[in-house]
Amino acid sequence: MALKLADVKTDLHNDWCPGCGDFGIEASVQMALTEIPVDINRVVIFSGIGCHGKIVHWTNTFGIHTLHGRLMPFAQGAKLANPDLEVIAIGGDGDGYGIGAGHFMHAGRRNIDMTYIVHDNQVYGLTKGQASPTQGLGEKTKSLPEPNINSAVNPIMLALASGYTFISRSYAFDSRHLKETIKRAIAHRGLALVDVLQPCPTYNDINTKDWYGGEDRRDEKNRPIPRCYDIEKTTGFDPTITPEMSIEEVEKKTLKVIELSKEWGDKIPIGVFYQNERVSTYEDRIADRISTYKQAYPAKQTLAGKDARPTVDLEYLSKELLIS
Repeated sequence: MALKLADVKTDLHNDWCPGCGDFGIEASVQMALTEIPVDINRVVIFSGIGCHGKIVHWTNTFGIHTLHGRLMPFAQGAKLANPDLEVIAIGGDGDGYGIGAGHFMHAGRRNIDMTYIVHDNQVYGLTKGQASPTQGLGEKTKSLPEPNINSAVNPIMLALASGYTFISRSYAFDSRHLKETIKRAIAHRGLALVDVLQPCPTYNDINTKDWYGGEDRRDEKNRPIPRCYDIEKTTGFDPTITPEMSIEEVEKKTLKVIELSKEWGDKIPIGVFYQNERVSTYEDRIADRISTYKQAYPAKQTLAGKDARPTVDLEYLSKELLIS
């Protein structure tokens, strides 16, 4: 039975600031869930600390509101304990690229089959607008006493270097594009990143909705010139890396991803930058070592009896998963 949008919304009051890009991300996630072939009872959304974090309270799936910067360990643990779950991690740019940057990187090395959606507004909105890791060097948003003194992280480059096998970017107020990007990310077999550009109307007075929409620059007919452009539709770029490709073809495509990731300002590419179908998932790697993993994964095991005494010995599994 197909889900309706009302099925994936809760009746809790949403208290994000009016005009926040979080609303567009929430709507796109919920629309995507109604259009993908997945049992809603198997969907689990994890969120970190930040304005984004409340999305688990307003989306009618299983949800875990976790710790600051520790979103990915929680989400990865759930997926490995029960690979039948559809795990969606939803974080912020400060949560994921700042305090959680180490987890972000090492998650890429594993390539667990899950989706990571990042609210990227260049500020720490919940804690009154400090510069986040994606804010540009020398920029001064309204709550900063002095211009930002740090260089910006490039999420696309960071994900590529870390080993993410699906890397994409979208814009919060382009709901159709974002919804379709999320659907593609969920369908991808491996770790998928969706970096979502979003205005923060309260604290970021540089990267505003009007700025993304190009209201500050117009064509000869006085029409705004939007900054975001779809790299696949506009340039015909194909992000897919298949098993049949030669090393030279892979290198050429990877260099193009790096080139596109550096565009920022008057032109901002959105879409899927990279989709590598050659890399095995972490779950498959575990199954290669432990043949019974996918049939008897940890969530299927009875860990303790009525007397709370352990009924299984996980020592062998623990040893197999140790990382030196």
